[in-house]
Amino acid sequence: MVSIPSLHFFRWTSQLENSGHEVYWFDITGMNEKSQRLNWVSQKVGWKLKWNYPGRSFIKKSLPKVYHFLQSFNEHKTALVFEQYLNEIKPDVVHSFALYLSCTPIISVMEKHSNQKWIYSSWGSDLFYFQNDPKYLKDIKRVLPRIDYLFTDCTRDYEIAKKHGFSKDFLGVFPGGGGFDLAEMQKYKLPKNERNIILIKGFQGRSGRAISVLKSIELLKKELSDYTIVVFGADNDTLQYVNKSLLKAWSNFQIIGKMTHQEVIELMGQSVIYIGNSNSDGIPNTLLEAICMEVFPIQSNPGGATAEIINHGVNGMLIENCEDIFEIKNTIKLGLETLVKNTVDYSNSELIKSLDFYHIRKTIIHTYNNLNE
Repeated sequence: MVSIPSLHFFRWTSQLENSGHEVYWFDITGMNEKSQRLNWVSQKVGWKLKWNYPGRSFIKKSLPKVYHFLQSFNEHKTALVFEQYLNEIKPDVVHSFALYLSCTPIISVMEKHSNQKWIYSSWGSDLFYFQNDPKYLKDIKRVLPRIDYLFTDCTRDYEIAKKHGFSKDFLGVFPGGGGFDLAEMQKYKLPKNERNIILIKGFQGRSGRAISVLKSIELLKKELSDYTIVVFGADNDTLQYVNKSLLKAWSNFQIIGKMTHQEVIELMGQSVIYIGNSNSDGIPNTLLEAICMEVFPIQSNPGGATAEIINHGVNGMLIENCEDIFEIKNTIKLGLETLVKNTVDYSNSELIKSLDFYHIRKTIIHTYNNLNE
């Protein structure tokens, strides 16, 4: 496994525990200590620095240009360390998670070891967004023809991968973090008639478009007066917008910054609607979690990915233009009317069953077991 230390990666890898496979992890950042979440995995971590000199963190924060200069002499080369580890382990297969994070840094090694089997898992914006940047597209077109096996989190990205040079074995569409522990999530679900929160993902950043949602919310004060509106995971851009907006004075409005994953799930269990909006993503894991928590989803649809699981007006609502405040306003208003009139069954029961961790785990283990057949 080649990946940054992320929740999605940890959850995916946990599917292989007690599966009979010997699993190794090359932490591509090289900056972390061993993860207790993967204490059954052999881990190559903390390899990046030649010398963790006194005051390094201070210089990194206060003098970034100086730090960058010093690090050019103080860091081991990723490709060199990875190749040494590859030769030490001699794995049956290398599995990289996210192209620009975990494929591009080792592509020279994988080209050299051309018979080494290589899996790539595409995440979120990996292909859809970065294909529009000439520098990243060059990497995409170099990596994909070398890849032997591909997992994606939506069918859209399989089509993009083929367009840019992937021609070997497609292993299927799965959530980026594997499945979800439905039994554990069940503990936090309130009955639908006791839920009163409209939950909004608060990320703006490169691809998030939370501010467009907040602007549309401001146009729905009357319609939303009986609900509690909670924005979670708000970044600085979103917080700054709210501080200057009318929303700050609303008595039924709350905005929260970073939250633990557990806290997000608990909030979902109290929510009647979930809204996520971005200009680029695959099938967002947060959306899938909301669906598992039986929250009515309203989600942007970049490149048609979300439409693979949401039938507009039936089991959720799609936002086609993530920047269009009036479209978003009308979509939210229609979603509210749909729920009040109780005209649809949005339980998503069959979809939820398909997202179960233990159901997906069986398929994933079978897939790994049969890679070389």
